[in-house]
Amino acid sequence: MQYEITLPADYDMSIIRDRVATRGHALDDRAGLGLKAYLIRERGGAGSPVNQYAPFYLWHDAGRMGEFLAGGGGFQGIVGDFGRPVVQHWTGLAVEAGPAGGTAPLAASRRLTPMPASADPAEQVAGALAELRDLSGAEGLHTAALAVDPHHWRLVTFALWEREVPAAAHAGAERYEVLHLSAPGLGSLPRGRAW
Repeated sequence: MQYEITLPADYDMSIIRDRVATRGHALDDRAGLGLKAYLIRERGGAGSPVNQYAPFYLWHDAGRMGEFLAGGGGFQGIVGDFGRPVVQHWTGLAVEAGPAGGTAPLAASRRLTPMPASADPAEQVAGALAELRDLSGAEGLHTAALAVDPHHWRLVTFALWEREVPAAAHAGAERYEVLHLSAPGLGSLPRGRAW
């Protein structure tokens, strides 16, 4: 899941940096959470057109995700400070570990790939799974995940990177800076295809 809080062009992003520095550890041991990457994009940085706070989560327990969002499990802090953002959530298809899995990632990428109605979804997913396996060997990759958005029929490929997003490895992706990574259940996320 991910929510994007787009901030004014002149917003002082040090406010978000301070928020993460003081509150980011709150999910370091959250039951049911694979990982939460505290992500930002700064206007003008890495080609970003906006200032944005956009945390990305991989959950391995949908009930715990529900508790976090609607059961008083933590999301009320975001709602209290920024209002209630739209939360995008997808069906996970695969997770792969990369060669830099033991490092603290500093960058992330997210690529959205439309699934045309004229194409076979199973073939599109098979191709994306093969790309994810190839991506898993990329130098500097920490973790990569593939999901499907059946509401808009598109694939979501998310990747964490040790230092920066290599242009060739994940072309056409949105790029983020990782301020903190909470990964209490990263080791228990199933690897490879989810079925």
